[in-house]
Amino acid sequence: MKDIIGQPVDRVDGRLKVTGKAPYSAEFALKDLAYGVTVQSTIASGRIQTIDTHAAESLPGVIAVITYKNSMSLHTLTGGDPGQGKYGERDLLPLQSDRIFYDGQHIAIVVAETFQIAEYGAALIKVDYEIEKPIYEIEQAIQDAFQPASALGGGEAQTHRGDADKALQDVEIKIEQTYTTPVYHHNAMEPHATIAEWTGKKLTLYDSTQSVVGSKNAIATILGVPPDDVRLYSYFIGGGFGSKGFTWPHSVMAPMAAKHVGRPVKIVLSRQQMFTSNGHRSRTIQKISLGSDKAGKLIAVKHLTTSETSFVDEFVETAGVATKMIYDVPNLDATHSIVRLNKGTPCPTRAPGEAPGTYGLEVAMDELAYQLNIDPIALRLVNYADKHPHTGQPWSEKNLKQCYERGARAIGWSQRNPIPRSMKEGDLLVGYGMATATYPANRSASSAKIQLFPDGHAVLYCATQDIGTGTYTILTQICAQGLGLPMASVQCKLGDSKLPKGPNSGGSQVSASAGSAVWAAALTLKSKAIQLAIADKRSPLFGQSEDNIQTDNGKIFVTGSLEKGETYAQLITRKGLPTLETEITTNVSTREGAPPAQSSADGEKANDPDQQSAAVKADEGVDHKKYAFHSFGAQFVKVLVDPVLGTVRVDKIVGVMDIGKVLNLKTAINQIMGGMIFGIGMALMECTIYDPTNGRVVTRDLTDYLVPVNADMPEFDIQFIDIPDPYISPVGARGIGEIGITGITAAIANAIYHATGKRVRDLPITPDKLLS
Repeated sequence: MKDIIGQPVDRVDGRLKVTGKAPYSAEFALKDLAYGVTVQSTIASGRIQTIDTHAAESLPGVIAVITYKNSMSLHTLTGGDPGQGKYGERDLLPLQSDRIFYDGQHIAIVVAETFQIAEYGAALIKVDYEIEKPIYEIEQAIQDAFQPASALGGGEAQTHRGDADKALQDVEIKIEQTYTTPVYHHNAMEPHATIAEWTGKKLTLYDSTQSVVGSKNAIATILGVPPDDVRLYSYFIGGGFGSKGFTWPHSVMAPMAAKHVGRPVKIVLSRQQMFTSNGHRSRTIQKISLGSDKAGKLIAVKHLTTSETSFVDEFVETAGVATKMIYDVPNLDATHSIVRLNKGTPCPTRAPGEAPGTYGLEVAMDELAYQLNIDPIALRLVNYADKHPHTGQPWSEKNLKQCYERGARAIGWSQRNPIPRSMKEGDLLVGYGMATATYPANRSASSAKIQLFPDGHAVLYCATQDIGTGTYTILTQICAQGLGLPMASVQCKLGDSKLPKGPNSGGSQVSASAGSAVWAAALTLKSKAIQLAIADKRSPLFGQSEDNIQTDNGKIFVTGSLEKGETYAQLITRKGLPTLETEITTNVSTREGAPPAQSSADGEKANDPDQQSAAVKADEGVDHKKYAFHSFGAQFVKVLVDPVLGTVRVDKIVGVMDIGKVLNLKTAINQIMGGMIFGIGMALMECTIYDPTNGRVVTRDLTDYLVPVNADMPEFDIQFIDIPDPYISPVGARGIGEIGITGITAAIANAIYHATGKRVRDLPITPDKLLS
């Protein structure tokens, strides 16, 4: 059978999207639907003294106004794992008190017959505040910074090896600089939205989320409802980038309002509201010290990051997380401190930690290369880590040297004059820069169910979600190849919390996690079909050995004898089965003590390992004790800078990625390109500004918060090593959604230095900084 996995096939959901038939969470037309618009605070710190709702309540068409005075009571969610449900404001449940902790905090909801009436009603509410002086910049409370013991999900927040301070005192060459990144906002195309409907004690939610199961669990717990009484749908998501990985107040307020008025209620946040109430990437201040010998071998590294969190929860932007593993250095301190500010809680943003952290580290490495007069690639090769430098583990797979070689060749690195401000095209300065990309390879437990029907088509079920990255397509490819079916005969169903539990879309883990479960389920189901056939005297395959059977295009046949066999449809119909099905759960925490995969056949549950295919048995999980799992890549950039205007144009980007097996070349290129575009915005234009007098967000829409558009696009050359990782999963794929943004911002900054001779360490790199 010709491989389907890896082919650049079109998205299976593409036609639905371009014809407007893909249902997003705000687009379900429920009977008797009411509309909710939230009212937000206009101060950053203080208390509500009075809240006058009379005018809104008197407005024709307004059904109810809900504030902390008449709201239902809620329950605190203590969990911190997005996969199990993570609420973004642990100590601030919506509409429970008069306390204000940040600008844009939700303080009321107006429910009306139409969105327009609800919006007008919200504008009529008058609030008087007791105002306190807000703390909205890290420098205002730097003396109160503290070091958390752990990061999101229990990850390590403080890393030490050797004695970095002592080693830095004795090194021959030293770099000590501070690199800063501003607050960034996710700005997914689809705004956050939730529809809630109660039927008795049962709650149905349509929510734009990166975790259908986690969000369901979080909302159920906060409402005090048994999770089994809640069902959440999220069929299509128009981007999330981390902001939809947490549950935010509006997703709780929608069922609160629906319960209050006895009707389904829809809340869709405006673009302006999304700048205050669904997270952001923390501002970081990164103090980096590099010490090396004259050959460039790193002796010591210190990467000390200070970032922000809120007064109502704790989030750590772990900018030093890549520093502990990317280069071979014996002495290292990578620490993280956080400061509480009167802002909403930060949250993961595409490659949290690695994106800002590789900017700081990889610019520092470029500075060291120039000080040593060493080629930046050569410097990285001198410090190449053949094994994880902190744990000593071998990599599950690493081909970073090939990434450097191929990227340098594609960008024309050898023709680069290394002297800053030495290259021109017409009146424009030309610069080349490079940096290393990396991101962890994650995989979590996942389940998948596949049913084969008498007409020969298969349906795949998994309670994960497609946030726009191509999950529907990739899982269809894996299922089709595993069963030996054409893709057109496989239907993929995701985005429903009642389906077998899949992973959340965070940490670049869906392909390795859900993909492994789907592959295992497909192989197991194929094996069961073959066993049915070879045990059936009416089958042409009766008495054959399973090892001598193949499948292709929906047919089961003897190897080398396509005519000697039958189709899935003929087998299932003759057996009189409504379906032939299998459900598999893969456990991947470690290979030691992992329970066997669970399976079902003919609609009956079965735990017999002998019924599982050899390929399924071989997937014993991810051995974190034996191997270190990371993806790697190399980013190369060419920029053109106008020396008179200070404007920067990214002319070409070359990215070569080592991400294991490529599951779909088209969607893989799309994902890396998207990350690179994120990096252009991060480097050159994106920046959230706060009013220095009151801490309120100033850049509250896409007029003032600039993002890259079509006119900013360079030439892209995206390549993959495409060597399967044999230890991460049976499909050999590591995650790809986030690595594309790592390293690219530094590569752009390094290229600008090469073009201009001016080193800017405070992002974004805007014309004023190049001309000053």
